[in-house]
Amino acid sequence: MPPPPRPRRSLDRPPPLGVTTTADGPEIAVLARHATAVEVCLSTPTGERRVPLTRTAHGIWWDLVPELVPGTRYGLRVRGPWAPDQGHRHNHDKLLLDPYAGAVEGEVTWRPEVYGHVAGDHGWSDPEARDDRDSAPFVPRSVVVDHSTFDWGGDVRPQVPWTDTVLYEAHVRGLTRLHPEVPPEQRGTYAALGHPAVVEHLTSLGVTTLQLLPVHAFTSEPSLVRRGLSNYWGYNSLGFFAPHAPYAAAHDPQGVVEEVKGAVRALHGAGIEVVLDVVYNHTAEQSSWDGPTLGPRGLDNRTYYRLDDRGRDIDVTGCGNTLDLRDPQVARMVLDSLRYWVREFHVDGFRFDLAPALARGRDDAYDREHAFHVALETDPVLSRVKLVAEPWDVGVHGWRTGQFPAVFSEWNDRFRDTTRTFWLADVGRRLHGHGGHGVRELATRLAGSADLFGHDGRGPLASVNLVTAHDGFTLADLTAYEHKHNHANGEDNRDGHGDNRSWNHGVEGPTDDAEVLRRRRRSVRNLLGTLLLAPGVPMLVAGDELGRTQQGNNNAYCQDSELAWVDWDLEEWQSALLADTRSLLALRRELALLRTSAFPTFDARPGRTRLRWFAEEGDVLGEHQWNDPHRSTLTALFDSLHDDTPDGGRRAVALLLHAGTASASLRLPEVGDVRSWHVRFASGSTVSAGSWVDPGGAVEVGPTSFTVLTAALGGTGGRAASSRVVSDAEAR
Repeated sequence: MPPPPRPRRSLDRPPPLGVTTTADGPEIAVLARHATAVEVCLSTPTGERRVPLTRTAHGIWWDLVPELVPGTRYGLRVRGPWAPDQGHRHNHDKLLLDPYAGAVEGEVTWRPEVYGHVAGDHGWSDPEARDDRDSAPFVPRSVVVDHSTFDWGGDVRPQVPWTDTVLYEAHVRGLTRLHPEVPPEQRGTYAALGHPAVVEHLTSLGVTTLQLLPVHAFTSEPSLVRRGLSNYWGYNSLGFFAPHAPYAAAHDPQGVVEEVKGAVRALHGAGIEVVLDVVYNHTAEQSSWDGPTLGPRGLDNRTYYRLDDRGRDIDVTGCGNTLDLRDPQVARMVLDSLRYWVREFHVDGFRFDLAPALARGRDDAYDREHAFHVALETDPVLSRVKLVAEPWDVGVHGWRTGQFPAVFSEWNDRFRDTTRTFWLADVGRRLHGHGGHGVRELATRLAGSADLFGHDGRGPLASVNLVTAHDGFTLADLTAYEHKHNHANGEDNRDGHGDNRSWNHGVEGPTDDAEVLRRRRRSVRNLLGTLLLAPGVPMLVAGDELGRTQQGNNNAYCQDSELAWVDWDLEEWQSALLADTRSLLALRRELALLRTSAFPTFDARPGRTRLRWFAEEGDVLGEHQWNDPHRSTLTALFDSLHDDTPDGGRRAVALLLHAGTASASLRLPEVGDVRSWHVRFASGSTVSAGSWVDPGGAVEVGPTSFTVLTAALGGTGGRAASSRVVSDAEAR
């Protein structure tokens, strides 16, 4: 049953922003602090009917508008000062989106009419001169939706603990566009996310949390449209409350909303959480100096955006503008949007794009105690969902990894760079006679990155470990390319990162050389093993478990094509890689001592995982070995002396990381009452996975190899306690 309409508030107090249903009828409220008049423009068969909002207080305009029932298309027009040098760009001739619209219908047609200032057809513009042409024929409409009609059917949030969480970053369209088991009419849509074949892949893989690239309504930048391309990733928001309609199989706005809900319901039914990548740091209006007027700029440019004393944007996002969350009403919009997606769509959390941009204070510096952070920490809804920060933006002092409040986990770029350097870049250097970076930094990352997160009660679960993300090389491409190949983007290969820390194993790009391919695939497993078994929260990127390639493009933001979509037509080596990824994640689930919420310690402490480091001969690493830039081998021994296992014994795991260019013999350390070591995974070893090694025995490992062994300490954990075995990857 839908909730009863709420009583209308006192007429002298603004209602909630957006469209709400009251006992007296639909009511709309709009933030336009510097406006002199605001009109709701109702779409009609012959154009629009304009309804003025008659009440205003505290910068909010509102009124009852009986026509704003579900399904109604509408826009906004605002009168106010045109004073660009003061940041005011009101233009009544521009039809605007409601920032709180529950759906957006239509696309932006990039013509001069959509700009508030005079803009020519060939790039010429006069940002100071007001344009008086009507933008209505060329901009989308806001649509009223009804959230009371959807049957959630007893939906239950999975509420996966951070200790068990495995993130899987995916694109709605890219994940399913080529999936052969999804009906053609559903491929690349929200509906496909809930299809049994897609759900089965996620559950069998062992991921717990699907992290979707932006699904807020967005548009493509005019520069891309001119090149015949589109914004594929979606980091160009038009509205923070509306799902992106082109991702839906449904064609009506209400159907789009319900399709998103259906996908979340299906994923929840399989125990999979849904986290949204949200872009609250900027909007599709780009720079006020040369960008369009589509919504916030026309409503109240001075309020919504960070501006300097000349009315120009302070851009710390690299996208032309920055939303100003120093203003309480702008922060309120973001918080309202977050709560809306939790309450109405049942999502389980958010990943904040360019998160420092949301918490820059009055002096434009990052403020850890920013009111937005305080609100997230104290909000009874938002403090209980997963919050992940991308802890950098492109502004001054924008790198803030490890500096966010405890309510956040953070993308750990230091883990990414260190893991790539150890397994790839340094190996390539050694083959050319150069030195490397040693093992100290890698050990710090494998120990949970306490240097970054070991304060204010935070632990390793504050670190979202990643080796790849949507931007950058895919996992397979890290092992096949040393240089970016972004020519398809139309920017003369100038875009994308240059510091990839990759290694092509001697051949740039595709090759038929069997030995090169074998080494590349071994390196992929080394990276995967390190990522999935390190303390912290691992994040996989869709398709990395299948060896997906983007042909060396490390910035596929504008490639809505097979270049960026996941290809489900697997060769034998890809199926083998998928099997090994599943098995590594099964190992992670089994080995609770690697999923610790507290940093491992060198000495044994009650309830804590112990972590020690050993050299090739089985002795503890000394200071000179820690400081040796040529060292490429170490053994990490995790044991849980106070963590009983079901069989009454205790657990230990040894990770053998060997990035040397030649084979090596690694002696296992003498540890307490270990009865034997069980080889569980071997990317390149003469000891097959599934075999046993005696205490103090040696394991012969091949060049650049990652080996995992488990042991039972005391109790009954001997050879008879063999559990699931990962097959030997070396032959693949």
